[in-house]
Amino acid sequence: MTKAIKLLTALPPPQRERLMALAREVSFPEDARIFESGGAADRFWVIRSGAVSLDQQVDDLRRVTVAGLGAGDLLGWSWLFPPYRWDFGAVAFSPVRAYEFESAAVLRLCETDPALGLTLVRSVAEVLAHRLEMTRGQLMEQYALHRRTVF
Repeated sequence: MTKAIKLLTALPPPQRERLMALAREVSFPEDARIFESGGAADRFWVIRSGAVSLDQQVDDLRRVTVAGLGAGDLLGWSWLFPPYRWDFGAVAFSPVRAYEFESAAVLRLCETDPALGLTLVRSVAEVLAHRLEMTRGQLMEQYALHRRTVF
């Protein structure tokens, strides 16, 4: 299993400083919806404190939590890939403080500093690989539980 990485600590200090120059500190109260699945993905966050739940709308009335994120975690990766729409929704599970980055500014920075861009993309890919492995593990657990209750 891949190790969970923290985006900001994955960047070498000079690159982290250049990225952080674009950061804006934001906060979300508990239960605030940060973004909705299908909405325009034009920014991302690095959580400083608090907890965020990623969710998926199952039907008109139900949402299912698919992951939980905490301090140091990347919130949002859809800004990096067309069609630039959120794949999930996100809600503050507790009061959240975060660094917010506008994707257009970050992408411009990546164009002017290709080394930073490559490191950033690799880091986001590592985050996605880790989350995919965690999801696969959860699916296997659910499958095992289902088999035990069916047979």
